[in-house]
Amino acid sequence: MMEKIAPILIIGAGTFGLSTAYHFARAGYSDITVLEKSTAVPPTDSAGNDLNKIVRAEYEDPFYAELALEAMREWKNAPLFAPYYHETGYLLANSEAAPDKAKKTLLKSLSSIQQHPAFAGKISAIETREDIRKVAPVFDGPMEWKGYFNRFAGYVHSADALTAVYSACCALGVKFHAGDAVKSLTYSTTNPAGEVAHRCTGAVTASGKTYTAALTVLTLGAALATVLPEVERQVAANAWAVAHIQLTPDEAQKLRGIPVTYARDLGFFFEPDRRTNLLKLCPSGAGYTNFVSSSSDGKKSVSVPPDFNDFITPADEAKIRKLLQETLPSLADRPLINKHLCWCADTADSEYIIDFVPGTGGSKSLIVVSGDSGHAFKMLPIAGKWIVELARAGKQEKGRWRWKAGQDAGGDVSWRIGRPVDLGKRAKL
Repeated sequence: MMEKIAPILIIGAGTFGLSTAYHFARAGYSDITVLEKSTAVPPTDSAGNDLNKIVRAEYEDPFYAELALEAMREWKNAPLFAPYYHETGYLLANSEAAPDKAKKTLLKSLSSIQQHPAFAGKISAIETREDIRKVAPVFDGPMEWKGYFNRFAGYVHSADALTAVYSACCALGVKFHAGDAVKSLTYSTTNPAGEVAHRCTGAVTASGKTYTAALTVLTLGAALATVLPEVERQVAANAWAVAHIQLTPDEAQKLRGIPVTYARDLGFFFEPDRRTNLLKLCPSGAGYTNFVSSSSDGKKSVSVPPDFNDFITPADEAKIRKLLQETLPSLADRPLINKHLCWCADTADSEYIIDFVPGTGGSKSLIVVSGDSGHAFKMLPIAGKWIVELARAGKQEKGRWRWKAGQDAGGDVSWRIGRPVDLGKRAKL
């Protein structure tokens, strides 16, 4: 078992990275360093550094439903997390024009919680326009939707929550170095016991600084392949459009307390941000990939975020406006601002990867934490605990979270509508 004075290096200060640092520090590990390429923590390009993220426990798989419920207990009750959780409820439905896949996915979501005791008395059917009016009286669009309303759900002010965890880490003695990207990992072929092993010893940054560690943890989100090319296509960067409408204080007040509203075939939005009065909207769909060449012969490729992301496509804008026409038609023609793509790290089966990297022998020196697949932020209060447990155990016992060699991410996902569109960029990493 790793000694608590052993140096730990965490690369990436987003959702997984901050949670990992926090839980190692709380467990008594005293030498923790976090490297972040962005000049700020939380990083500007982290998917979690956002106005809000949905918190709900609907999953096709009961395993994740139980994890989500555990995380929600922390969001509701832990002093560090509770200030950022807003239990506004979750309206999940489909419009009349929704494809069969969207309807089947919604039924799977409902079945995952319908009989669970945690949701007793907290779910009501949405069959008519009046059913919607009961949970969201301010919605005055046509909304011929069918689905359900879940009272035991809501959203988190995600940027504020990440900042709170960062502050807690600093108070616990975690060291942060921002504004210097990791250029490469470093390795030794012999471990301290004299046994031959491809042991990760830390990292070198773009400025030439070297950081050494007994354990290195990669929490790089969608950019993982730029530092760990061995991951290949088992993780694919996948993006979704995000846009906002600037409301007046009076407009925002009228929408205060509305549920997180998600038409599976159109998109979703939240109550306006309480500081800025921004209304955040996201179109539904399978998102975007950006596959680029990762080998000199051009035969291998991986999906990584491009340099420029401050745009959304006309198709996504049309979907956002259709969503508003259905719910809040007075806002449907308003200018969309702060438009950008938000990048996550997908796996083919939407399972996380939390495992020692193969090829590092028995040294247990390099852990990869990735594959958020668009459903990780809600796990912020508990995710780091999984990495601490793995480091102590020396082996990933959960088969679903092991290294996924041979899997090809970036394709069809059971709970998303459509298939990803590749941005078409081709270049060598």
